[in-house]
Amino acid sequence: MILSGKALAAEIEEGLKKRVERLGFAPGLDIIMVGDDPASRTYVEKKLNKAGDIGIKGRLHHLTESTTEEELLALVSKLNADKSVQGFIVQMPLPKHINPLKIISSIDPRKDADGLHPLNLGRLAQGSETVVCATPKGIMRLINHYRIPLAGAEAVVIGRSNMVGKPISYLLTNSDATVTLCHSRSRNLAEHTSRADLLVAAVGSPYLIKAGMVKEGAHVIDVGTTRFGGKMAGDVDFDTVSKKANVTPVPGGVGPLTVIMLMENLVELAEKAKEEPAPAPRNSRRRRGQA
Repeated sequence: MILSGKALAAEIEEGLKKRVERLGFAPGLDIIMVGDDPASRTYVEKKLNKAGDIGIKGRLHHLTESTTEEELLALVSKLNADKSVQGFIVQMPLPKHINPLKIISSIDPRKDADGLHPLNLGRLAQGSETVVCATPKGIMRLINHYRIPLAGAEAVVIGRSNMVGKPISYLLTNSDATVTLCHSRSRNLAEHTSRADLLVAAVGSPYLIKAGMVKEGAHVIDVGTTRFGGKMAGDVDFDTVSKKANVTPVPGGVGPLTVIMLMENLVELAEKAKEEPAPAPRNSRRRRGQA
């Protein structure tokens, strides 16, 4: 079976349009992009276009490659304070002279549409309510949509990034799966993958997962997207693996859900911001001599 994400993403999109209408205003999503990475530019354009489709007011802050860390931090601080911005993201990767963790940590957790702030990741690990990273959130929606059982299942995640690998391992653990997190230093990778009921590949290594590494009837979620041989390639050798397992295609699998989950995060942040009570006015002190 092909685990497509297109129809599910379209269904979620229609629901988000209605939620934006109920808000009574167009929530603002700002995207900061530093430099001219071609892949980043493509992803940013997709996000801004989808925001417009839903009724979200998207805005791009495109900074040059030479932007200093201090300048980027100043822009983040400005967006933190801007009440017209309900959420924003800093598109990765950043130039090598900028510390991504320092930048992410400077984002107000209440405006962290990517769910990458240490506070939000910590809450996710705890199993508490929080902003969930878009790709892992999309993976879980796909799993629920296809009613893939997780309780007691053997789940193997390949990749330990803060954006996908670690957060999806938390989500799967919180759903009672038995999770093995593999990475570049893992030995005998096939021994781990071949016993997985659910395999999540998120390393960006084209066709890493072959049919011989996958269990018969397993569910395989391919997060990898790499330009290879003139086309987009996943981490999974789809043509061979799909003959013995249920697999997400690349493109058309996790990708559409990643974008729509970012939009859902933004709408949720806007809804929470709307619900927050206005701060109480300060008591004014009377001047001496006044009645």
